[in-house]
Amino acid sequence: MRRLLQLRAQGRLSRGHVRLTGECLGVSERTVWRWLAQAEADLGAVARPGARSGDRFEVTAEVRVLLAYWRGNASAVHRQLVARAGAEAGEPATVVPGGAPADAVPLLDPVPSLSTFLRAVRRDLTAGERTALVAGPEAARAHDVFGKRPRLWRNHTWEADHVQAPLLVDADGDLVRPWVTWFIDTATKTITGTAVTPGHPSRASILAALRAAILRSGPYGPAGGIPERVRVDRGKDFLSKTVLGMLGTLGADVDDLPAYSPHLKGTVENLNRSVDRMLFAALPGYTVTPAPRRVKNAADSPPPLTFTEFTTEVLAWTRWWNTDHHPNSLQGQTPIAAWQSDPTPLSDIPEADLWGLMLEDAGRLRKLTSHGVRWRGRDYIGAWMAGQAGRSVRIRHMPHHDHEIEICDPSGRHLGTAHLADAATPEQLDALRRARTARARRLREEAKKAEALRRQRYAPATTPTAPHRLGAVTAAEADLELDAAAHSDLAALALPDLIAPAPPPEDWNTPASLRPAGERRPGAGEETP
Repeated sequence: MRRLLQLRAQGRLSRGHVRLTGECLGVSERTVWRWLAQAEADLGAVARPGARSGDRFEVTAEVRVLLAYWRGNASAVHRQLVARAGAEAGEPATVVPGGAPADAVPLLDPVPSLSTFLRAVRRDLTAGERTALVAGPEAARAHDVFGKRPRLWRNHTWEADHVQAPLLVDADGDLVRPWVTWFIDTATKTITGTAVTPGHPSRASILAALRAAILRSGPYGPAGGIPERVRVDRGKDFLSKTVLGMLGTLGADVDDLPAYSPHLKGTVENLNRSVDRMLFAALPGYTVTPAPRRVKNAADSPPPLTFTEFTTEVLAWTRWWNTDHHPNSLQGQTPIAAWQSDPTPLSDIPEADLWGLMLEDAGRLRKLTSHGVRWRGRDYIGAWMAGQAGRSVRIRHMPHHDHEIEICDPSGRHLGTAHLADAATPEQLDALRRARTARARRLREEAKKAEALRRQRYAPATTPTAPHRLGAVTAAEADLELDAAAHSDLAALALPDLIAPAPPPEDWNTPASLRPAGERRPGAGEETP
């Protein structure tokens, strides 16, 4: 502005100068002429061209409270401000339905127009604050700025998580939602280990994925080794004694992140979002996208994947991510190429030693008997047990794998595998599963009918009246249901005084309240020799 004023004072200011200034500042030519007029009238406006006067409306603390009361509805706040100002001016009272108390509404003189009020809200409140008013403080995180951790070296930090696939797969005749458990290296974005579980995952899923992440031989390599640090959330399976004990034995530190803080493990959270968009969304049975309401031919819809096919797809996608995907943070490299170009030495562990670390200890020594070894009320036997009855052994097992256990001697040396004796046949297991399903269905139906009996219906109202219950019942129906309820209550049917209790023996030390009148406790009143 000073340079334009100098040109105007010298008589050299042209329209080209004004147009060029507007293009540089991103404003119109007319705006620059208006700024020049303001600067000539007030030299203080030269430093801040276009600045508004100090009498404009601003959002105060009281207005912020009202915005929070109305969950971010700025138009409702403006209506209540107008009603408050009108009531103060003696106009007929206007009640805003659901509004805040009158003493909590500030009195503005004058009340700004709706457009001015909305513009002030957008100007004085950040996008995160406006989102927090509408959807809560957690939603404001989408507008926050987070720092980026520096890229270190391979195997410095791994991140682990479970992710549920939003689709249905066929697992032995049942449609279930599978879960994927994996570990990813934060420096190279390499997926080091993956495990797929039909149904809810457990610590067994974590141990399987961790075993695949550490081993570098066979189908698990070439990425792997022992990490220096593992970053997890507060899932109880990740913080189980078995998982923490194994990571501690390997010398890996565990970072237990605060709850509801996915931004603190952004690498694996980004992996979860990527697999949903790049793989799950293209598989049959995807449930996030709604299916068409009408299907011309149901036979044309693809059947759900089997669990084997789904696991094959996940493992193939994992290989593609490691070998063919090019994340932006790796400057054109694939994750496996970034892994192999890192000269950091790796720490490995023999597969036999790793196998022993994956197993839980049963906690105490047990004896081999002629029926094998007993654990959790079941007998487990193995052909190698012949001639070793009476030997003390220790049981180690994989979590939830109760069909077989591993037997070791007291020093920890592996002796052999023992299988469940008298295990049920597959036909028996199928029949048992069907019986349990039928029982669960019957219990759900009974609970649904009981909930229908408890449901109260009321007549609709168009004027402020007391609620009117619906559902007429005759006196005979009420007596019949009450009689049935009384006969089904075992506590009401109990007759505790039907048979009088026998008196206690004389040598019992009974309380005085239960002792007949005039009876003395044995030994009472006798002198002690």
